[in-house]
Amino acid sequence: MLIIDKEKCIGCGVCEANCAFGAISMEDGCAVVGDSCTLCGSCVDTCDVEALKIEIAADAGSTCNLNEWSGVWVFAECRDGEVSPVSYELLGAGRNLADQRKVSLGAVLLGSNVRDKATELIAGGADLVYLADHEELLQYREDVYGSVLCEMISTHKPEVVLAGATAIGRSMVPRVATELRTGLTADCTQLSMREEDGALLQTRPAFGGNIMATIECPHTRPQMATVRPKVMLPLVSDTQRSGDIIEFNPTAQALTSNVAILESVKAEQEKVNIQEEDILIAGGRGLDGEKGFSLIKELADELGAAVAASRAAVDSGWVSYPHQVGQTGKTVSPKLYIACGISGAIQHTVGMQSAETIVAINRDENATIFNYATYGLVGDLFEIVPLLKNKIKNVRGQ
Repeated sequence: MLIIDKEKCIGCGVCEANCAFGAISMEDGCAVVGDSCTLCGSCVDTCDVEALKIEIAADAGSTCNLNEWSGVWVFAECRDGEVSPVSYELLGAGRNLADQRKVSLGAVLLGSNVRDKATELIAGGADLVYLADHEELLQYREDVYGSVLCEMISTHKPEVVLAGATAIGRSMVPRVATELRTGLTADCTQLSMREEDGALLQTRPAFGGNIMATIECPHTRPQMATVRPKVMLPLVSDTQRSGDIIEFNPTAQALTSNVAILESVKAEQEKVNIQEEDILIAGGRGLDGEKGFSLIKELADELGAAVAASRAAVDSGWVSYPHQVGQTGKTVSPKLYIACGISGAIQHTVGMQSAETIVAINRDENATIFNYATYGLVGDLFEIVPLLKNKIKNVRGQ
């Protein structure tokens, strides 16, 4: 909780002015904390007289002997009998973290008749695969999967647990973190280890994407984070790698669910998955309407590419949501990303900055997108895009 020393407080109002959540007010010349306080600590940092401090209550988490926890785990999400690609991406990131700490990298595999997938996870970088193979785990149920993962973590005590920021990860992992009374950072874009104490430094967009915040979990274990698909790079699969499979038998209580699945129906969605495309032609507010998207669609067809978009274009109704790239859309990592009329706000760039080659077309030479671009073209996209399309067409015709 946030503690205010009334004897030290001089009523200067600096903490109130710097509170982004409006949680601090001045009453009778002294700071008072409201219910909206998130314990972000910004007020503590700005108080010159040291009248504010954050105290961790004795029962506010699994404050523990940190030395008892060791190893990096990746939750290997398995759907329809196949391991999700984001799991291999996390194994790539987890491998770096585990090597920094000189500990093992484990993959957690839950399901029914999925033992054969364990060798694929070892080839993807895991040293150990913690396998819970049970008929009750055939279909995903949040309470069962969460309870089993809690039991596995409590038994083996990994210091870091990573999961994909997918529909399953976003529903189950917060439940696990709450049950274990530890911290969780969602939608991370970068992960690293602090060598001196093994703290997991978890970087993610904050305040609507206007800043990048680095978060740590100093007092509890495990340190938990979810990462969006296509943010991290998977390792090259090595079928010669060896590793151990550790069987885990969940308790009957963990396998008991309050949910009964009556039927599973796959939704019919627009047939576009921009996360799997090698080339993306993306449009933003600068396209001025659906007509502009028709222009970049012609370029996409010439290149055998898919069309992507910024949130501004989607919100304007020029293109549908499955095409959206960014913090509230999809994270992509194509070989070529051509941004047309996109300013380069951080909400968008966090979703495409890992592309191998980025080409930006914008009439504003000071547009932020040029800071991320491999190549930049300053000019009117309605002139440049047709010229680019015709040039490509001519070259291919030779």
